[in-house]
Amino acid sequence: MNWIDKLEKKYGRYAIHNLMYYVIILYALGYVINVVAPDFYTGYLSLDPTAILHGQIWRIVTFIIYPPSTGLFFFLISMYLYYSIGKVLEMQWGAFRFNLYLLTGMLLHVVAAFLSCYVFGANIGPMFGTYYLNYSLFFAFAATYPNMQFLLFFIIPIKAKWLGIINAVYFGVTIVAGFAAPYLSVQTLLTLYQAGIIAHPAYAVMALVSLGNFLIFFFSMKTMRRYSPKEVHRRQVYNRSVQQGEKRASVHRCAVCGRTEKDGDDLVFRYCSKCNGNYEYCQDHLFTHEHVK
Repeated sequence: MNWIDKLEKKYGRYAIHNLMYYVIILYALGYVINVVAPDFYTGYLSLDPTAILHGQIWRIVTFIIYPPSTGLFFFLISMYLYYSIGKVLEMQWGAFRFNLYLLTGMLLHVVAAFLSCYVFGANIGPMFGTYYLNYSLFFAFAATYPNMQFLLFFIIPIKAKWLGIINAVYFGVTIVAGFAAPYLSVQTLLTLYQAGIIAHPAYAVMALVSLGNFLIFFFSMKTMRRYSPKEVHRRQVYNRSVQQGEKRASVHRCAVCGRTEKDGDDLVFRYCSKCNGNYEYCQDHLFTHEHVK
């Protein structure tokens, strides 16, 4: 039993079911705030370590309301996508493990924001919102359902595992380039910037959040195979078969007429002590049957 199993056994009853439903509501609230008062999130709700140390501790939680996209069309698409992903993962893992995965991602976000600010001198926490948290959710989905297909640009079919690998490579380059930034040439830094990668240790730390949450959680689940879709389906089929077998099974059966206790509540069954073996008979054949020798 690993540490996740132990936590689930002790605290599983406190898990929030259908958690992604509430997350989507928070994203919707964040979208409305972004439309009505664009500066309110950054000024009072974002993950700003300096503001947190000055007493605004609610930011440790409120940063999660930032929506994955600020454009209405892509916001609606993102809501549908992440709700579907979260719902499927919760059904696959169970509510507690899904709760723990998101909570771990949130805590790592807070740690990364403080490291970026006070170790590497860049207060970039307010800039990212839930960007990396959502990507860690997608990594988990791609690892659990690698052959699930998405339509890239709504046209090109591509499996989840390839999207996961592409994003992992992108984050890997961000991490390596970030820590290697002092040793890279100006031309290399400019090329990376044109590719959408800012080579800075603070950005590398933030990128580690997405992969770190995924790696910590999955490598600690030594029995991850039992959460794969094939294994879950196999267990479901087996449990249904067992339940059907229990319904069909009979405890008592007459060796002569074959009647069971399901054929009547008034039937009485007894074993015959004179028969050679465990033969059971109903009250109609207990004294009239031919003894087995």
